[in-house]
Amino acid sequence: MIEASIIVERIQAALPGARVEVQDLTGTMDHYKAVVISEQFAGKSLVARHRAIYQALAEEMKGPVHALTLEVFTPEEWDAQA
Repeated sequence: MIEASIIVERIQAALPGARVEVQDLTGTMDHYKAVVISEQFAGKSLVARHRAIYQALAEEMKGPVHALTLEVFTPEEWDAQA
């Protein structure tokens, strides 16, 4: 099991300046949803964006995190969908 705050820290360390919100979907601290908004996603494909996050969480994905749902945006994309 891993706290949501640890996931936030890992993602923010890999993507400085990113806005990250993590939600425990089941209350078991192993199924999470993360919304990540970062300028560093500009010009990158959805796969590349996901890959950057999964690389940041490589150790956690080997054990304590069983499932991770991602929603990834640039700030402009986030503002446009609001």
